[in-house]
Amino acid sequence: MADKIKPTDKPLGHSPFAALSSLKLSDAANAPATTKPTPKAAKERPRFGEKVVVRTEKKGHGGKTVTVVQGVLPNAGDEITSALKKSLGCGARVDDDGDIVVQGDLLERVIAFFQAQGAPKIVRGS
Repeated sequence: MADKIKPTDKPLGHSPFAALSSLKLSDAANAPATTKPTPKAAKERPRFGEKVVVRTEKKGHGGKTVTVVQGVLPNAGDEITSALKKSLGCGARVDDDGDIVVQGDLLERVIAFFQAQGAPKIVRGS
């Protein structure tokens, strides 16, 4: 049979943790936490115009009904479109002229979404 390795009384040599033994846990606990300084409250950019118009239409969409939202400012169009898609579970895009086009007849759900987002005035278009 193979010889078993027996523990010896000799030290094993250099220990990578030897330098850590000189540190105390209390020193680490009392050290100030390294955190980033908190920035001043950033001004929230306006996301909506004075009114948001929500309407449904079929023309130019292959006979399919879409819900069109006007009145969202260009700097917030992509952010709101992304949140709208996640919230409603549908497809949506920002049109060339800045309108948000939501796939499907989701007029009531889109109005409820914009009310929750804090749009100042929501108009139901024809």
